[in-house]
Amino acid sequence: MSDDELIKQARSGDESAAELLIKRYYTPILRYCRWHCPNIETAEDLTQETFIRLFRHLEEYHGKGKFRSYLYTIANRLCIDESRKTHFLPLENIETLTDSYNDLHRIEDQDEIAHLLALLSAEQREAVILRFGAELSFPEIAKVTGCGLRTAQSRVRNALKIMRKEIKYAR
Repeated sequence: MSDDELIKQARSGDESAAELLIKRYYTPILRYCRWHCPNIETAEDLTQETFIRLFRHLEEYHGKGKFRSYLYTIANRLCIDESRKTHFLPLENIETLTDSYNDLHRIEDQDEIAHLLALLSAEQREAVILRFGAELSFPEIAKVTGCGLRTAQSRVRNALKIMRKEIKYAR
């Protein structure tokens, strides 16, 4: 069943449709929030708040086929608000990006990944996390971050250049 069909059913009071949406997106949203948070408890809180806000404002969602971007936008805004409270810290248990990076596939040390992410600007880091951590497309990244498609692409491209250069320099 499509996300839009589940939304329609959830609006009409079908709790099983709402539960299916949560089941479908809880882990990816938690993973996304985890990239932004220094501890798992905060990431879990942000994930739960994402779904609370989604269902509280479900009537405001009108994008056909754009639910994933809408949900990540909610999570993005919550993570930005949280980051204003705390500074970006290296993540202890960050999931590896080995399947997502072609040239960076040998990185297994999570401290090294955190170090590489810390080299990036906030905009580049966000684009990389959305692209490789959340596996969003460039149009979805542009929508979530509020920038143009080409800007989203260049942020990822430039971030990868910085990361590759650092890897080569470190060896």
